[in-house]
Amino acid sequence: MEIDWFGHACFRLRGREGTVITDPYGKEIGLAFARPRGDIVTISHAHPGHSFDKGVKGDPKVIEGPGEYEVKNVFITGVPTAHDKKGGKDRGKNTVYVFDMDGLTICHLGDLGHVPTQPQAEAFGNVNVLLVPVGGVSTINASDATEIISMIEPQIVIPMHFEHPELSFKLESATKFFKEMGIKPPAPVPSLKITKDSLPNETQVVLLEAKQKE
Repeated sequence: MEIDWFGHACFRLRGREGTVITDPYGKEIGLAFARPRGDIVTISHAHPGHSFDKGVKGDPKVIEGPGEYEVKNVFITGVPTAHDKKGGKDRGKNTVYVFDMDGLTICHLGDLGHVPTQPQAEAFGNVNVLLVPVGGVSTINASDATEIISMIEPQIVIPMHFEHPELSFKLESATKFFKEMGIKPPAPVPSLKITKDSLPNETQVVLLEAKQKE
């Protein structure tokens, strides 16, 4: 399994049989999108920064909400959550996606705006890799993210959805998140390759470089 980050909340999860692209974004948010190829596209909510499925090459299956799905031996569970702390009254709904592929469980929190309830967290299952927003403003902040990590106890945490100089709107820096976690900012790496056997024993934070080109 190989994980690449294209900036904001967009990742590529490349498994042996299928490739997932999460939350592809349009040019409205200020970042240049690399237009990766994928078999599956997941959209956490209908916003230009998270739903530009037309920017993904190939003929992907687009998944846009809660439910259970299977595409190319990738098992996907969409868990209903909210984009705010008021059950969606301010910003609407959000879907958290859990991917079971290559013997690993990866959880993408999308634009989650609250700490999950116990039933929601249980629906995520035993998460190996957590893709978590940390930039606050329109999602959970660094403190909430740290609380969720303690609740879920993943082996690997990858922060997303934080400040970037080219973004057309303001988010908080990832530095706050590293402070909350009590760690030094990790050196960014271009890509993460993992297997079930290579997972660390204790939670490890990995910072990915945002790919601007394919």
